Order: sequence, then C-alpha cells, then structure tokens
Amino acid sequence: MLNMERLNLPEYQFRLKREDGKIHIFDSIRKKFLVLTPEEWVRQNFIEYLHQEFQYPKSLMKLEKPIKYNRMDNRSDIVCYNNRAEALVLVECKRPSVEITQKTFDQIARYNSVLQIRFLAVTNGLNHYYCEIDHDKGSYRFIESLPEYQSQVG
Repeated sequence: MLNMERLNLPEYQFRLKREDGKIHIFDSIRKKFLVLTPEEWVRQNFIEYLHQEFQYPKSLMKLEKPIKYNRMDNRSDIVCYNNRAEALVLVECKRPSVEITQKTFDQIARYNSVLQIRFLAVTNGLNHYYCEIDHDKGSYRFIESLPEYQSQVG
C-alpha cells in the first residue's frame, strides 16, 4: 500500500488508509488523516523522531503554525514547546527530492526572525541539519544533534 521513499530516520509505524484513490496518513498531533505527500511523509517521520528519540511531548508540538513575515502569511512545519508555552525547536521539512540549500536556511531564518527560537532543524528526511541560535549575540552554530526535551526544561 505504501510506496514512500526510505528516509534516513528510524522506521516508525503509522496508521494509513486509502480513500478516493489516495493514501492518507494519520497525523497524531492534529488527530486526523491527511493526504500522504512526500513532504508529509518527512513531517510525520520527523514528529516521531522528535518524540521517540528526543522525548519531545506530542502534546507540546504545533504543526503549520502561522507566521507573518513582511506582510506575507507563512506556516512553520513543526514547533516544539515546553509546558510554559515557550518555543524550544523550530523544524522545516522538505520532500526527499528537494535538496537542502541556502534558500532553505534563509526560509527558516525568516521564520525564526519572528519566532526567536533557540534550536532549528532542517530536514528532507535524508539529510538533517541542526543549528543553535544565540539571539543576544546575533550568532549561530551548527550542532550535531538537537538536545533532548528534558535538558531544556529541567
């Protein structure tokens, strides 16, 4: 039933269904089935990655958060929060066939100029890039991995 590209992430189990000739995947955050596109495949896998590998609670994730930048409406893919509603991680997902380029980093930087989040992740499911932002100094550095949820709230 599923013919999606193998990603560079652990394998997770998903609820799938076929409807109107299209495959749908259950989004455990929004609690509904969505048409399974390549980008949605990456997003759903990365949600599980954040949850299972880094212990970010799904109840504290927001998908497609509206962002207004230069009077333009945009949406971030994934934002993880702590229980005080402070944003911890911003994630931008691309389909596997989309190469991660400077344009992708520029996009997440624009979103983060509004959101002011410390940790950023950019992924196409095959390649993952993580960055820590120091907003006070106006600097950033690439990091090997995201921090676990507990290390940011403890």
